Amino acid sequence: MQYGAAAEQAWYMPAAAMVAAGPESAVARVERLASESAVVVFSVSSCCMCHAVKRLFCGMGVHPTVHELDLDPRGRDLERALARLVGAAYSSPAPVVPVVFIGGKLVGAMDRVMAAHINGSLVPLLKEAGALWL
Repeated sequence: MQYGAAAEQAWYMPAAAMVAAGPESAVARVERLASESAVVVFSVSSCCMCHAVKRLFCGMGVHPTVHELDLDPRGRDLERALARLVGAAYSSPAPVVPVVFIGGKLVGAMDRVMAAHINGSLVPLLKEAGALWL
C-alpha cells in the first residue's frame, strides 16, 4: 500500500486557504443549511413544539432535515441568527425554535407552520419544494 502525497492532497486544505476564506457567519450558515434540503427544521431536542412540528411533517410523509441546536457546538450563535431572521427578541423568554425553511425560504416558527397547515397553503409549498409528490 502506498500512502503518498497525492492521496493526502485530495482532502488537505492548507491553513492559509481556510484563513483567506474566513469563518462562516451564523446567518450565512443558517442560509446554507436551509438551502441544502427541501424542508429544514432548526430544533432543540428537548422542545415539545419542535417535536410536534417534526411529527406533523413525518405524518404528511415529509422527512425534513433536522438541525438540533443543542447538539451543535455553534448552536447558540445559530439560535441568535434565527431569532434575527424571524424577528424575535433573543432576550425574550419565549423560545425561537422550531424554525422551518421550505425550499430554502423561511416559513417561520411553529405558529406560521400551523397556520399554513390549517389554511391549506402548506401542502402546495411542500409540493413546490419537491418534498411532497401527492
